[in-house]
This record gives sequence, C-alpha cells and structure tokens, in this order.
Amino acid sequence: MSLILGLETSCDETAASVVKDGQTLLSNVVSTQHDLHKRFGGVVPEIASRAHLQRLWPVVCAAIDQAKVDLTELDAIAVGNRPGLIGSLIVGASAAKALAWSLGIPLIGIDHVQAHLYAAALQDTTAQAPNPTPHPSPLKPLFPALGLVVSGGHTSIYKVTSPIEMKLLGRTIDDAVGEAYDKAAVILQAGYPGGPNLDKLAQQGDPAAHKLPRPMLGPDSLDFSFSGLKTALLYATRGHPLPRNRPRNPSTKTVPNTPRSGRGNKPTFARDASDLTQQQRADLAASFQAAVVDTLITKLRRAIKHLSDSGPRPNALIVGGGVSANSLLRQRVQDFGQRESIPVCIPPLDLCVDNAAMIAGLAHTKLVIGDIDDLSLPVIATTAMV
Repeated sequence: MSLILGLETSCDETAASVVKDGQTLLSNVVSTQHDLHKRFGGVVPEIASRAHLQRLWPVVCAAIDQAKVDLTELDAIAVGNRPGLIGSLIVGASAAKALAWSLGIPLIGIDHVQAHLYAAALQDTTAQAPNPTPHPSPLKPLFPALGLVVSGGHTSIYKVTSPIEMKLLGRTIDDAVGEAYDKAAVILQAGYPGGPNLDKLAQQGDPAAHKLPRPMLGPDSLDFSFSGLKTALLYATRGHPLPRNRPRNPSTKTVPNTPRSGRGNKPTFARDASDLTQQQRADLAASFQAAVVDTLITKLRRAIKHLSDSGPRPNALIVGGGVSANSLLRQRVQDFGQRESIPVCIPPLDLCVDNAAMIAGLAHTKLVIGDIDDLSLPVIATTAMV
C-alpha cells in the first residue's frame, strides 16, 4: 500500500491531496484564486505566485486532516513540476522538496498534462464527492489508448501506451481551447471564469444561429487552431472593424485587450456585446461552442483512423483537462464513443480542473518502478512530451 501527498500549483489553483494506492482519494482540497484574478479577466502570474505562498500550507494541513493520516505515514511527496507558470511551479516544488527532505521520503515530479489523463482512473470516495464511487476501475486494461487533453494552456492528442508513456499526435498551433473560451467570454461579456460562464450562456442559445468556421488545417491534420474562430466570433458580435480613415464617432467602441496595430490604433467597432439582447449573446455562445466541439470530435475521429492505419486500434478514449468539464463536450465524446464502439474515460467534474489528486495518483505508478527524483528537481514552464 502507498500513501502519497500530492501538491499542485501550476497555475491559479492551490491544491493538496492524499491518494491511497494510486486510485483512492482520501482527501482532495483545492483553493481557487478566481476572486483575485476576476478584475483582470485572466490569471496574473505574479498574483498567482503570491497567493500560492499564502495558501499552500493551510491547504496541505486541510488535506492531511481530511485524509485522517499523519505526515509520518506518507510514503512519498509528489508535485506537479511541469508545465505551468514558472513562479507558481517554484512555490509548489519548493514546498514539496522541504516536506520530502524533512520526512526522509521520496520526492516525485509529475508532468501536469500526463496527470490530467490519469485523473480518469481516480475514484473519489471522500465525503465531499458528489457521487462517491468505492470500486476502482483502473485504466491499465485500456491501453493503448487515445488521449485528449483540453485545458486553458493545452489542446493536445496523444497515443497513450501507459500512464507515463505518451506520444504527441497533434497540438494547438495558437490558442488552447480553454484560452479561446476565455477570450470568447470577454467578447460576449460573459464574466470570469470564462469557460464555465460561456458554457452556461451557450445552454440558452441556438447552436445553428451563426455559421462559424471549423478550423481543420488540412484533410489529415491532427493539429488545432482556434484563433480564427475567435476572430470570427468577434466580428459576428461587433461587426467588422470600421475603416481607419473614417472620422471617429463617439458611439464607436474600441476592442478591449486587443494588441495595437502597426499604426498605433486599436480597431473600432460600431457595437459590442452590451448592445445585443441576452438571446443574441446566448446564440453566439452556443454557435461558438458548437464549432469548438465539432472541431475536437473531428480530430478525434481522424486520430483513431491514423492509429488504426498504423497499428492497433485504441482500446479507449481518455479525456482530461479543465475543458473536459464542458457540458457539450462531455455529451459529444460519449456519443462519439458509442458510434466508434470505444470506451470513454472522463473524470468526474471535480477532477477535471487542476487538482492534486491526479498528481498523487500518477506518482504511485512512478514510485512502484522506482522512478523518483532528488532535491535538484527542476521546474519547467513548457511540456517536453513528444
């Protein structure tokens, strides 16, 4: 049996969790920073780092108390050390090193993206779980699998041969899907956090109201691009930019958070989302969401064909990352799995967002094979998986 304490501070969630034998959650504590970043419409790295410093130890104490274990009973300390915001990663890694050194137990660095795919194997039996599931269903029999990570910083497809062995098949060439959702929420004035609020708004709208592009990048491409879709939503919401030599009208509005043009002027538009009705905004949100999910499903279909043509067909589809909590995506991947006769493994909603349970769970796999780290463990801002 193993008891592993996991720490997660890669972005704006301060999290700690104790996981037994790599699958059973004994605790899962997450402190969000939405209140700190809301006024800025996105995560401010310096603020996130300072908040981690203030919140991490209380979160660790809460996780230990919730698990009803003592620090001396732990077999290892795990920490997400890549990828993420460098300052935030340093806070978590420093705390993990201090704990591992003081307790005399192994330190295990975990790739955050790999951990998102492992989250589907976790079973939350804590009292806080919405639907406790006491019987684990390990992922091992499902390999090789097709993995999809959809989050604020990542949109990638992988061939997954084990919890720690993945080959990149396709990734975003610009905005990650979660980033695109956040920017779309700004355009539609849906509020912060953008992804969940846009999802709620879309549920009130008509996904066929607007014909927005499905960026495919060629007939066989497994890569993603969402920047053009974001621009199409901007123009559908605000109209096309007014000519630059046109006399400025006081009623025209400047795009917020838009980089300046070469001539030093931001584009101006005749309207913004505040000029639309609630139903018009909902229709735009629904049309945007439909375009995103259609694109993801098409790429999954291509990936299954690619793997089937070059080797064994995947035994399962594993989905992870914050955007896997999106209501339409969850529905569509389940429908996709039924049509393709492939099992779909997707985490419960509370394990879709950044959490430390997935860090501690995946660490068990590495501990079993002796893949541990020393106190020189680095933090890395970008993923190295290829």
